[in-house]
Amino acid sequence: MGAHQYISLERYPIHDAEKRQEIVAQVRQSLRQDGCAVVKGFLTEAGVAALRAEADAVAHLGHHSRNRTNAYFSKDDPALPESHPVRRFFDRSNAFIPADNFLPDGPLRSVHDFPGFDAFIQECLEEEAFYRYADPLADVIVNTAGEGNGFPWHFDTNNFTVTLAIQNAESGGEFEYAPNIRKDDENFDAVAKVLDGTSDRVVSLRLEPGDLQLFRGRYSLHRVAPLKGATPRHVAIFSYVDQPDMVGAPERTRQLYGRVLPIHLERAGLRSDALID
Repeated sequence: MGAHQYISLERYPIHDAEKRQEIVAQVRQSLRQDGCAVVKGFLTEAGVAALRAEADAVAHLGHHSRNRTNAYFSKDDPALPESHPVRRFFDRSNAFIPADNFLPDGPLRSVHDFPGFDAFIQECLEEEAFYRYADPLADVIVNTAGEGNGFPWHFDTNNFTVTLAIQNAESGGEFEYAPNIRKDDENFDAVAKVLDGTSDRVVSLRLEPGDLQLFRGRYSLHRVAPLKGATPRHVAIFSYVDQPDMVGAPERTRQLYGRVLPIHLERAGLRSDALID
């Protein structure tokens, strides 16, 4: 099988620059509305089965990590009230299967390398500076999580994420988000209501295997609802950046994937910005 059998090309002809414009327009409209767009049934049934089998085969190679974090991935600030969102910490646990566990001609990379995939994503996001992440451990990965694992409420540090649902847990795992809750300012009072479970701004999505999601999480608080059951949740993550030849910093790479490669050490400190991550 090849990518033309994995992707629902009759429904989504992403390889045809002209034919895909209607789809692009719909995705852009959703992103502009609330920062989230879902391309339902992007994969065929055969595609879902192939990616699921591939993820299951290498799931034992995922690197597990656990920590406690607030919505901002920042340190505690004792000068603030205990109820302040900055001081609200939650358990975060997951496992990432590094990119070098997926074969060049395997199902996941076949989808990623399909002609027109990158251009389709770029057009949907309307990003001018748009490059594949050059990191051999992180350009396309799978997050795998089971009962007891969790993605608590948080904001993303990057401008957008591109994910592909592969397998759901037996229950739970809904994608929940509060659209643009801090678009103009931090809006701590509204964020606190989300953390308390009293907000009326939260949207809940049940993504099905084969759904492609584009999400701008810099301004929208979001989480994955707690998972239940023995079946793990598998989600592929495609990484794009605004600079060519970018790889992860050694310490951050070791935290996420449990190891580093020579390229991480060779390119350490070579980014054009001076940010600590």
